[in-house]
Amino acid sequence: MHTPNPNLPDPQADPRDIEENKTIGALAYLLFFLPLLAARNSRFAMYHANQGLLLLLALVAGNIVLGIIPLIGWLLIPLLNLVCFVYLILGVMNAVNGRMNPLPFMPNIDILK
Repeated sequence: MHTPNPNLPDPQADPRDIEENKTIGALAYLLFFLPLLAARNSRFAMYHANQGLLLLLALVAGNIVLGIIPLIGWLLIPLLNLVCFVYLILGVMNAVNGRMNPLPFMPNIDILK
């Protein structure tokens, strides 16, 4: 469960923005750039686009690092891919339910503004 950091503001979006952009927010986990094209001014959609991009970068970096490590790394790649798939499902569920919760253990970095 995510505990909010008291030093950071809790991300919120306008209820109208959430209702209008739930689908784009959910699709952002499959195509992170979609909100950049379809909902650039939506705080909700851009939040999920950022989360989707962070997930993609973690997946690519993890696969590269584990792919370099012989045997043990190669055995861990399917586990990493499964975890990323579960995170993708969590992110889509957050978007569909109108929540702006960060994915567990993901860094709080804003790549897309």
